[in-house]
Amino acid sequence: MAIDSEVLVVGGGLAGITAAVSAAREGADVRLVSHKASTLRQASGLIDALGYVPPTEPAEQLREGPPTAGRQLDRDEWPDPEGPLADPFGAVDRLPDDHPYRVVGADALREGLALFDDLVGDAYRGAHTDTNALVPTFGGTVKPTARYPVSSAAGLASDDRPMFVVGFRSLTEYDARAVAGRLEAAGVPFLVAGAEVEFAEAFRSDAKVTRTAKALDHDEPIDGTPAREALAAAVEPHLADARAELGGEVGRVGFPAFVGDDRAAEVRAELSDRLGADVFEIPMGPPSLPGLRLEDRLYDALDAAGVRFETGNPVVGVETAADGRMETVAVDRNGREVPYGADAFVLAAGGLVGKGIDSDRGGVREPSFGLHVPHPDDRYDWFVDDAFGDQPYARFGVRPDGRGRPLDAEGEVEYDNVFAAGGVVGGADVAREKSASGVSLATGLVAGRNAATEVHG
Repeated sequence: MAIDSEVLVVGGGLAGITAAVSAAREGADVRLVSHKASTLRQASGLIDALGYVPPTEPAEQLREGPPTAGRQLDRDEWPDPEGPLADPFGAVDRLPDDHPYRVVGADALREGLALFDDLVGDAYRGAHTDTNALVPTFGGTVKPTARYPVSSAAGLASDDRPMFVVGFRSLTEYDARAVAGRLEAAGVPFLVAGAEVEFAEAFRSDAKVTRTAKALDHDEPIDGTPAREALAAAVEPHLADARAELGGEVGRVGFPAFVGDDRAAEVRAELSDRLGADVFEIPMGPPSLPGLRLEDRLYDALDAAGVRFETGNPVVGVETAADGRMETVAVDRNGREVPYGADAFVLAAGGLVGKGIDSDRGGVREPSFGLHVPHPDDRYDWFVDDAFGDQPYARFGVRPDGRGRPLDAEGEVEYDNVFAAGGVVGGADVAREKSASGVSLATGLVAGRNAATEVHG
């Protein structure tokens, strides 16, 4: 016997959670299943909408068209992407027709961001304006983003106060001096310096990030000194050097994003008081505490919306009814296939990176529901030689109609009761555009609402 619900969402990332909450708020009984833990914990915690409009020339023209017939364009011949964009909404009309924002509409992006604001409460900033914020990262870049954690608010590039960047000598992948140098080279409108301090050496090498955060949360003693006091003491002489180097007061100090976890605001406040400067977190790679904090808030929101959810169970097959509608999906639970039935289904299992879209020498496919993925037959047309170029494979994914229903090879709706959201939807190079979160929110909102409408009319 199938485990039934009115709407079944497959995928536990930002798109799946958005779809599930949207459907539940429309009155549907919703269940969410996902194969693995959300990718939110690997992400920066920043919520991008649209940071750049990349060049839109078709790949075949860039390969063969005049005036460069017969050769691949060199990197310096590519037109620069437009950006960083101040207003992501104003640029939607300049995207290709098959981009998800053009398909579901700019209003879906705006409403998706509004839903996000509602779900995370006061943990994020940016809802007061349509304008992107510019947030420094530990790669030394400045990322245009629509929403950012409150822990990063004092680090915005629009703030002209001098900045001091702190790194930890035990974390060799983050060199604070290099970060400061890259920010300076990027032309930020403030003076910046960086230094490595000795602090995280006190903790086990296999869990420095989470171990450090917990130690600061609980103010654990380190060689007899409370952790927050010890960290401030380690930073203070370097901060004094930075003040001398920059010729005056340094108004803010940026740390890798693990300055506390459950009590992060309390930790930042105490460090700010001890250092005499605003302390903020700089987004970094995995494991990402801002991503984990966001994941916790969003799963709390699922609970509050009455959505049942489970992880660790992949979809391994589907069954359709005589009328062509999807009827059940088979979920692997400890080696046993269990049918899950629903009146409507939302697929939000991710894109190429998350294996929601898969490929081999035979082609590109969507493995969960077997939906059509448009792509060139010749594998050599899936990419261009320039690693930084406009890669066709980056846009691979299912193509939906305006309601979010995936289309088949003839452009017809494959299933009236199936909707797609997030990375599985093609048409956007989200990494290049800085649009991954926005696409998830916009398509998730549309898919969830229309799935609920499919149930209740």
